[in-house]
Amino acid sequence: MQPPRTVSLTPGKRVLFLTKDPELIRRQLSGELNLKMKDLKVADLLDDINTDAMTPAWVCFDWDPAEIAKNAYAGLVVDGKRLFSPRALMDGNFEVIVSGHRKGVGSSRETAAQCEKFCGIRIAVAASFAPIHAGNNTNLGTLMADHTMLERLQAGEALPLEDFTKGFAPVPKLMVEHGGLFPLADAIRQGTVKVPVPSHPARPMTSAEKILAGHLQGGKGPVYLRPGDSVCVKVDAGYSHEFTTAQVHAFLKDQYGPDYTVADPKKFAVFEDHLLYADQVTANQPYKTKIQTLRDMQGIFQKHTGVRDYSAKAGRSPGICHQVAREAFIDPGDFVQATDSHTTMGGGSNALAWGVGATEYAGLLQSGLTFVTVPESIRFEFSGRLRPGVTAKDVILLLLRDFAKPSKTLNRSMEFGGPGLKTLSPDERATLANMATECSARAGIVDGDEALVDWIAARRPGADKAALRKRLVVPDPGAEYAGGTHRIDLSAVEPMLATPGDPDKGIPSDPTNGATVAEVGAVPIDIAYGGSCTAGKEDDLDFYAKVMREALQAGRRVAPNVAFYIQFGSEAVEAYARGKGYLDVFAKTGVTVIPPGCGACIGCGPGVSEKAAQVTVSAINRNFKGRSGPGKLYLASPLTVAASAVEGRLSAYREGMFA
Repeated sequence: MQPPRTVSLTPGKRVLFLTKDPELIRRQLSGELNLKMKDLKVADLLDDINTDAMTPAWVCFDWDPAEIAKNAYAGLVVDGKRLFSPRALMDGNFEVIVSGHRKGVGSSRETAAQCEKFCGIRIAVAASFAPIHAGNNTNLGTLMADHTMLERLQAGEALPLEDFTKGFAPVPKLMVEHGGLFPLADAIRQGTVKVPVPSHPARPMTSAEKILAGHLQGGKGPVYLRPGDSVCVKVDAGYSHEFTTAQVHAFLKDQYGPDYTVADPKKFAVFEDHLLYADQVTANQPYKTKIQTLRDMQGIFQKHTGVRDYSAKAGRSPGICHQVAREAFIDPGDFVQATDSHTTMGGGSNALAWGVGATEYAGLLQSGLTFVTVPESIRFEFSGRLRPGVTAKDVILLLLRDFAKPSKTLNRSMEFGGPGLKTLSPDERATLANMATECSARAGIVDGDEALVDWIAARRPGADKAALRKRLVVPDPGAEYAGGTHRIDLSAVEPMLATPGDPDKGIPSDPTNGATVAEVGAVPIDIAYGGSCTAGKEDDLDFYAKVMREALQAGRRVAPNVAFYIQFGSEAVEAYARGKGYLDVFAKTGVTVIPPGCGACIGCGPGVSEKAAQVTVSAINRNFKGRSGPGKLYLASPLTVAASAVEGRLSAYREGMFA
């Protein structure tokens, strides 16, 4: 249903302000308190509300949006108790929800946007929105506004719909005007709406602009794009996993009927990786039936569509979707879309890749095409070489602190290059691209080079290196970067640690001794976890094994009262580790090894905390409250995680530390 041409608040409906004071939220939910924007400041409102807070993993075990909505904001926990009881948002008679900066950071899960919409929310207000979450709102037809607009609405003013599309590119503007993605797609299919094709004079382009220009539909001759252009582009590859596929299947059936088809199944896939070990976590025990339903629906979808099948066999997964995709089918220059925020990891393969919600993925899967707005870019030029004990994870934690926290990367394509890039392996480059999404960036893309060609060819028998070489993308000389070009001396980077709550809370190790992190002191740990798409690659296994081998030689092992888990990112990584003799080292030093898959990173596998008092140091990508159990979660590099496991406390690795 299309929204009206003017928008006003509905008499009798309410506005919910997500304030930093939880008591004010409780009083609003109970109906005791109604607030006005004119009586508040933006600084009074919660910033960085992440999608895990809106719909924690266990809420996503439901695939029906109406069921998901009953537990909206179940992840907002204060003093161990939910701030939002079941149906609190649904039964509160709210139509507007208000927060501070960077609403919807974290996972790409569309359930976060669905939980508001199916509770009656039609306007989301924030100072800024994370790009994937903003796209999900637009796809679902939820209007977005700023705090000044809310003041006008609460004063009784009716705002023209144009006020809600100011600054929007043409296609998102059309989407808002039509009430969402599927209504707009219908209008385009019926010929009542045409997507304009940009026409600009020749100009140097960034890597993101060049890839999108090469995928443009409807253009003639050389095409030059600019940030803000709305375009219809071909999608080369994509995938979904058992957390998301059920919704994709349901949405396609609802929109196109039970006999729906997909455009090209050859480079699209399903993965069974996220929930394979979910039932090993105590908190997930009540949801076994729902988890199996998700698996079953993915199987139905795969058989119906014929997309690539990376389902588990005999209880073993081929691996995490992002890692397997880069090993198996993502090529340089590809444009990749998938239903997971860490799709950006494809940028390590010189592809342009980002996560989308289930609605958007269903649409592009059916047509092979999608609508995008060309993003602005920000450039990072690396020089020097990382010192021993420092990894790409430390680099991205530094960039998170210095660039993402002040919103310099927000909704931009992060591009990585410079002479220092050549000192980083393809696996380490993939770490940078993977965590671009933690920076609330649109994408992360690494300059293509011969090292990448060799890496891909080594994993694909018969690969044509000359063809891969032709696909490599680098920015044009003189390309414009709205976010600027920033020079990073890799040799100056220290081992980093992100303190609990957000990956942008990074602090360096203490340079006086190289071991204890200065600002947090000697913090004892209970759990160390090495794995996830970010840290389950071959190079990461090299890092874990290096530390544990040195410990073994010094007669050391995992500290008493510490559980150290290492989980492989794929079957290929596991085979690599076995061939290197790492499994023997891990066994002798007390490491628990887990077969390939996702798990603890989303609270769905061994390595999660079970009690609030537990402390974890982890090589995963995000440490939002409750993300991987109720305990405190620190983020660090694979080297720091392994060193901490041996020391029994937070400890940055340094060579010879066990001697």
